[in-house]
Amino acid sequence: MEDMSKILQFDFIVIGSGIAGITYALKVAQAGKVALLTKKNRSDSNTNYAQGGIATVFNSDDSPQSHIQDTLEAGAGLCHRDVVEKVIAESQAAIEELIQIGVEFSKNATGHFDLGREGGHSRRRVLHAKDITGQEIERALLNAVQRTPNITLFEHQMVVDFIMEPSHRILGLYAQDSASGKIVTFAAPIIMLATGGAGKVYKFTSNPDIATGDGIALAWRAGAKVGNLEFVQFHPTSLYHPTAKNFLLSEALRGEGGKLQLTSGEEFMQHYHPLGALAPRDIVARAIDAEMKKAGTTHVLLDMTHLDSQFLKSRFPQIHEKLISFGLDMTQEPLPVVPAAHYMCGGVCTDLHGETTIQNLFAAGEVACTGFHGANRLASNSLLEAVVFSKNAASRSLERFKTLSPQNIRLPEWKEGGAVESKEKIIITQNWTEIRKLMWNYVGIVRSQNRLLLAKQRLQALRHEIEEYYWKYKITPDFLELRNLSLVVQLIVECALRRKESRGLHYITDYPNQIEPKDTILDPAIDKIAQIAKD
Repeated sequence: MEDMSKILQFDFIVIGSGIAGITYALKVAQAGKVALLTKKNRSDSNTNYAQGGIATVFNSDDSPQSHIQDTLEAGAGLCHRDVVEKVIAESQAAIEELIQIGVEFSKNATGHFDLGREGGHSRRRVLHAKDITGQEIERALLNAVQRTPNITLFEHQMVVDFIMEPSHRILGLYAQDSASGKIVTFAAPIIMLATGGAGKVYKFTSNPDIATGDGIALAWRAGAKVGNLEFVQFHPTSLYHPTAKNFLLSEALRGEGGKLQLTSGEEFMQHYHPLGALAPRDIVARAIDAEMKKAGTTHVLLDMTHLDSQFLKSRFPQIHEKLISFGLDMTQEPLPVVPAAHYMCGGVCTDLHGETTIQNLFAAGEVACTGFHGANRLASNSLLEAVVFSKNAASRSLERFKTLSPQNIRLPEWKEGGAVESKEKIIITQNWTEIRKLMWNYVGIVRSQNRLLLAKQRLQALRHEIEEYYWKYKITPDFLELRNLSLVVQLIVECALRRKESRGLHYITDYPNQIEPKDTILDPAIDKIAQIAKD
């Protein structure tokens, strides 16, 4: 660990240690010094929680055009075709690089990749490592980081804000070291945002606790455009269990033949889509929500009992073991499931090279709005988008780095002012709980204009309380997460209010029909959303 009392100067800063952040870091490390920051432990990332896999074309009965078509259909008319074509054209090469780094995908008895199928896919094209694909990718990437001397990994660093020049040039950032509580200044002319999504804005989510929308909030406060935040993907099958918290039951279970049933045992997805239980996620989640409300039940069932028990244990070893720990056996009984907030299809707006509307600030992975996912992400396209866009962002960053002159700008010191220690941390807990419950009830799977307006009004009041707290008391990592969360939920609600139609993941009862497809873009230079005095 370097001396944390001085300004730490690097050529590149990467915020986030998932697939997007590490892929980018490994690429740019060939040209300069890289600071890789993560707010928890190095392996704490959404990547690490990915069960299903990564989609690409590897079978002779499949084609890139088929993958493109499936992605466009899932995206409900809002995908950018040029982005989709580019990502899928580069997908095999990107995955081959992962394999070269050391990722070991599962193979069948013939030695070929054991390709799975998930919702919305017309073919088997999902590479996986059993049901721990994310863990396997993270393992290989972190090993590669350890072999790369130009990368310095800083764990437990919670980014507070970017340091910007008046001309809108990015200079670096302030981060709080969780162990000491001190503010550390990092300087670099190029920064990559790879902070993941914002699933924790909802009461029920499949996401880890780190998913608090930090990157979106940081970018917005710095002046970057964000877009399509109304499109929050609810995974249809999160385990309904009092102690499971956020345990996801992979879509690959349905890909292998799992059936969705009412608590009576009756199947229902055939009434909603020709693909049944393998329909796109927005359709399955809404169908489950509708059936639960119709029947007045707390959950539906995912039935795997008709499948071979040894196959299930071999194909899904982690899921089987976890279920056993909860007293459930998927080989013997149907599993209780409910939808849970899972993935943000919107985020910080980028171009085809992953650059945001702030020069030299890049974004990739779930934090970014690239145009690839449109109004609904196709299953297992997330890891693919992350690795392709981080590679493209690295290429553009390396080109840009060659043209940059050395920075001789004196960075402003962090000023704590008259902030004092807070003796009422219950304020943080209360606001956190209230925001997440409000978002679940008012800005969930099915929305109404009235509930969105009520959410907007209450969130404005909460944000004002949180900002007053920010300027009065000394900051902590927990409070910084709450501050970011409170900003991101306002941006989500504003995007939802501006979309006067139902499309993909955004279903609003006041506007059930679709109109002309158009992105919802928010610009902090024009839209004074969530702007508080002193902000």
